[in-house]
Amino acid sequence: MKQHHLIFLTTAIFTVLFYEQSVGLNLGIFGLILSVLVYFTANRKVMNKTFYVLFATSIVGSMAFAWYGDFVSFLAVFFSLSLLIFRSRSANMKPVFSLIIIPINALSFIVRFFLFDQWLPKSQNNSALWKKLFAYLIVPLALTVVFFLVYSLGSEHFKNILVNWKWDINIRQIILLAALGFYLMFNFWNYAVGEYLKKRSRLFCNNFKKTPDTEKSTFSFINIDMERTSGIISFVCLNALLLIFVITFNYEQFFENRMYNYNLSAETHDRVNVVIFSILMAIVLIMFYFRGGFNFDRKAQWIKILVKIWILLNVALVFSAFIKNTEYIYETDTLTYKRLGVYAFLILSLIGLFFTFVKIQNKKTSAYLFNKMFWYFYGALLVCSFINWGGIITRYNMTRSHFDIDYHIHQINYNETILLKNAKDEDREKVIDAIYDLHVNELQTKFLSKKLYYETIDLQ
Repeated sequence: MKQHHLIFLTTAIFTVLFYEQSVGLNLGIFGLILSVLVYFTANRKVMNKTFYVLFATSIVGSMAFAWYGDFVSFLAVFFSLSLLIFRSRSANMKPVFSLIIIPINALSFIVRFFLFDQWLPKSQNNSALWKKLFAYLIVPLALTVVFFLVYSLGSEHFKNILVNWKWDINIRQIILLAALGFYLMFNFWNYAVGEYLKKRSRLFCNNFKKTPDTEKSTFSFINIDMERTSGIISFVCLNALLLIFVITFNYEQFFENRMYNYNLSAETHDRVNVVIFSILMAIVLIMFYFRGGFNFDRKAQWIKILVKIWILLNVALVFSAFIKNTEYIYETDTLTYKRLGVYAFLILSLIGLFFTFVKIQNKKTSAYLFNKMFWYFYGALLVCSFINWGGIITRYNMTRSHFDIDYHIHQINYNETILLKNAKDEDREKVIDAIYDLHVNELQTKFLSKKLYYETIDLQ
């Protein structure tokens, strides 16, 4: 199937699925259709392990959106399909470039649309086009009309199908949906990757293709030896500073007496923010020093040792923040989305520190960190879309001493079946009424607009 066929076919499917519907099951179905079409139209040369993984995540991501229909699962579908089509068109480019190419394609649509010779078939002459129109459109349409007239003479009911049928069609909506669908599908299938970006993709290799020349100093007024010594002094100071901070951080957390107006929530948020910001700054500073030829500098052994110590101290800081967040959950006796989000950021911070250590140890490029962390952030997005975190939060909080059922009805998502199952007899009617009032639109919506999760809720 050619590119222009795919554009028009999927535009028609998009229009049919979303006509007089809200976003729900239809987007999940559309994601499945696009995934399958990409799989069967892709060149077999690009079908490597990464392609199959992205195909699988696109399928599962579409199913997750059909089930939950929330913003996180939408992002999972969007990025999965974008990465899948990107991999099928540019197998040799690093996926991080998709973050650049997607907005470029979206903004350049109006220009690329008028480049007809690049996405429409080239006809040798006009007669060939008219032959196709005659064979594929005029003849079938004429035969259909003639035989309809013949059959209508023998049956009044058959005649009334089209003659007396009241056609309630929203032409304006169809046109708008077709225009939106064409815009999206044109950018999806007509995936343009410029030569400039293809050349720049070489800069994002994980390994140095050859040993770089000796690194030049960053500032013209000092030489490389002075900069190397400056780095050693800087990291000695930073290690000492971080060691003192880790000690005071843990002392305040575990040994210091709490004052009467002690605010655990504010303290936890402040400290976690400091930890994450500290790690980001640490990674940026390490990337600044360990660039190019500096990775192979034999005179930089001491600075490498100091940096590795600094990474380990940052790891200790992350574990302290883990304990702090756990203490916060224990003290408040409640699990929330934000507290789970803190765990997610801290885990990603640990992964970033691990790959920073690997970069230094194995002499990798700075792009190595971007390439690795891109996949882990994408993986975190997928995990967030697949798993019912609201159900996990509700099940945990139900075992605690203070369970606020109103909070879990209105602030926590996808926990309705759990609430109904565990509601006491005297509270069941109250829970049913609250859930119905909150989700009446989802419970009564059209089939293609449904979120399948709400089909599991039994309010009888």
